[in-house]
Amino acid sequence: MTATVGTPDQPLRVAIVGSGPSGMYAVAALLAEPGLQVTVDLFDRLPAPFGLVRYGVAPDHQKIKNVNRVFEKTASDPRVRFFGNVQLGRDVSREELRQHYHQVVYAVGAQADRALGIPGEDLEGSVSSTEFVAWYNCHPDFADHQFELRHEEVAVVGIGNVAMDCARVLARRAEDLATTDIGDHALELLRGSGIRKIWVLARRGPVQAKCSPPELKELAELEGVQVVVEASELALDPGSEAELKEDRSAEKNLEILRELAQVPPDPSKIQIRFRFLVSPVEIVGREGKVAALRLERNRLQPDGRGGLSAVGTGEREELPVTMVIRAVGYKSLPLVDLPYDKRGGVIPNELGRVLGADGAPLPGEYVVGWVKRGPTGLIGTNKGDSIETVQAMIADLRATSPLPAAAADAGAIPALLASRGVRPVGWEEWRRLDAREMERGKALGRPRVKFLRLQEMLGELDPALASAPAAE
Repeated sequence: MTATVGTPDQPLRVAIVGSGPSGMYAVAALLAEPGLQVTVDLFDRLPAPFGLVRYGVAPDHQKIKNVNRVFEKTASDPRVRFFGNVQLGRDVSREELRQHYHQVVYAVGAQADRALGIPGEDLEGSVSSTEFVAWYNCHPDFADHQFELRHEEVAVVGIGNVAMDCARVLARRAEDLATTDIGDHALELLRGSGIRKIWVLARRGPVQAKCSPPELKELAELEGVQVVVEASELALDPGSEAELKEDRSAEKNLEILRELAQVPPDPSKIQIRFRFLVSPVEIVGREGKVAALRLERNRLQPDGRGGLSAVGTGEREELPVTMVIRAVGYKSLPLVDLPYDKRGGVIPNELGRVLGADGAPLPGEYVVGWVKRGPTGLIGTNKGDSIETVQAMIADLRATSPLPAAAADAGAIPALLASRGVRPVGWEEWRRLDAREMERGKALGRPRVKFLRLQEMLGELDPALASAPAAE
């Protein structure tokens, strides 16, 4: 390597904001780069690392969470430091990171949900999958959220894997969930659930369904639950027939759905009823709460880009639901003063290089994951995405200037945080919290019992912090 930065005399210093899958894959790619001398500081606003794996993966999908073992090995490398409970813009500024690191990578994911944009969306009982999933997974931001689950009928708008997760958690027996790491607060509420019918609504047809065949099959195999499908809604238009020939997953989904459509409804079971070619047009309220969901029937037509779009027919119907969960996608939010593409919901970039207002790359600033490409793909999709960004970072080293000795000093950032009264949670401290959660779960035959609140976590590390005011 010919660059001055990244050598033993001037090791590359990288800050990664966000310790979810995309951030962890970026760390691994940097550590694996041949001949590169590098140190990486991981910043996360929560004391717990791994983002979506901890707070997004459904509690009954423990095997997916095994990827944490790979991330733990990466984070334990002596070239890596973890600064949990440190928030960009509150505890440390973008400019300060730029001063103390040669390169900064933003791996903050997609923190918000997409709205339906229909009347009544702000009624009590209309919620996003973002908050519902984070709530049952013990995300501290959602510890005090309240959900009314004594409804008989609920609608889940969307047909991706997140929608499948929401429907499955609502339908699954509480005793089955009691062997997972679902939050105790959520488990208690689900035990008293009155839900008997869950509508899963798709604006397009079965061929365009975004859920994976394994997720669909798992839903159909739940004990005490029946997935009900209207055979008439599985008829395909010519455009869908053409798409089906190119998509093995869609073909498998349709095969499963057609099998389910042949089974008569069993009213003794909780029913998950799939509806295709319908769009919500209004959430009907009564006394400020959801009382029904008004739908419009759709038809499919070519969108001019090689796909099919849903167009309303004017035919309306109502579902008597008293809770609506929207699961129609995520979007990233603006991050401090970084450029932001409002339409795409991402930070503008080229191969991971952050682009300024003039379209030119901003030296030393990069993105990975959903904030880079949008909320698409599975956890593993982030690996190739992060490697692409890291390769751009390596290519840019030739034009990267060395840092002044004081700025590059390993103690500079800890000293800066200490001067502001910020209490970072280090990697070994997180391992203590992790061990404690698993210890609490072991006694109950569960993988872990998570800490729910930020103050709980900090108090476990230092009792004096348990009564300290929570950061805004």
